[in-house]
Amino acid sequence: MPIFLEIVAFITKKTYLCASIEKKEKREPFVPSFYCVPINVNVVEERITDLLEEKFQEPDFADCFIIEIKLHANQKLEVFVDSDSGMNFVKCQKISRYLESFIDEGSWLGEKYTLEVSSPGVERPLKLARQYRNNIGRKLEVKLKDGTVQTGTLIAADEQQITLEEKVRVKEGKRKKTEVVQTAIPFEEIAKAIVKISFGKK
Repeated sequence: MPIFLEIVAFITKKTYLCASIEKKEKREPFVPSFYCVPINVNVVEERITDLLEEKFQEPDFADCFIIEIKLHANQKLEVFVDSDSGMNFVKCQKISRYLESFIDEGSWLGEKYTLEVSSPGVERPLKLARQYRNNIGRKLEVKLKDGTVQTGTLIAADEQQITLEEKVRVKEGKRKKTEVVQTAIPFEEIAKAIVKISFGKK
């Protein structure tokens, strides 16, 4: 069974000159002649979304899609993206540099910021139907909104529902037999779904 690892491009930590500091005398406090104020969180996330949608028009990134964009209070911008053909370090790195150039030019995040572009990783819940389709053949653990949990191999996914398949032991008279059970689960009933990675013995 292969091991699926999260792909993280790199983290950029930079200090930008957003305030020119003047000091008149030794004991006087520093007085900035101007100060760059970061723009609204929602505005940043919307602009990053627009930039990514434009980037994904390019042939090399045409099968990429956005999972989540989150700007935290400490000026850490997390961008989670995925691809139908699979994300790799080079793709993440190119996307990171592309976004960084616009962030720097517009001083969107002020003096200091951290930009992290990565694939979602197997420990993060699946959010989009497109993600489910990319994980067909893998085992899922699905928690439903009523609190119950379903596990099984994902064998199908469309825009409305997913289908899990599992082998169960059932009693037939005095004997037990194995049956294959398929369960269809509408997306509207799913509270959380994660990919379960198993490590078999060699």
